[in-house]
Amino acid sequence: MGGLLLALAVAGCTTQPAADRTRPTTFNDTDTAWIQLMIPMDERARLLTDLAPGRAGRPALADWAAESGRGLEDELGKLRELLKLSGIPDTRPHEGHNMPGMVTLDTIGQAKATTGERFDRLLARSLRAHLVQVRALCTSERTSGSSQRARDLAAEIEKNAAERITRLAGTG
Repeated sequence: MGGLLLALAVAGCTTQPAADRTRPTTFNDTDTAWIQLMIPMDERARLLTDLAPGRAGRPALADWAAESGRGLEDELGKLRELLKLSGIPDTRPHEGHNMPGMVTLDTIGQAKATTGERFDRLLARSLRAHLVQVRALCTSERTSGSSQRARDLAAEIEKNAAERITRLAGTG
């Protein structure tokens, strides 16, 4: 079931043919698909959190976004390290795709054009959707991935996402 969830999340996205891959056997297709999807998802979410300090109407939401942005940056570092360890080149197979939970470039454009309560609603709605999808993807990785290191990172990211959702609800 978990592998199916991840497969559905990346449906329509192109991936590298298996024959072109050189990777340690500890990483399976679920591991690499998860890593390759999580990086652009977190990068897009980070673009949105970076806008919050100058645009958010509620200070608590701006603080939450700043904290979340730092967490996303930490996750991105770990995901990029894991991608390198997997032996899969960073070919960006999901570049330009808008998958469930991914902050779209249109959303970023809207966020750049607004402030206050309208920005707050856009930020909260978009990042909540991102975090819900991240949790689902991490659950899939934990149940279907073969790399212990990737599964451990998925568990850590899933826990952080749940905590961020709880703290987001408390921002007003």
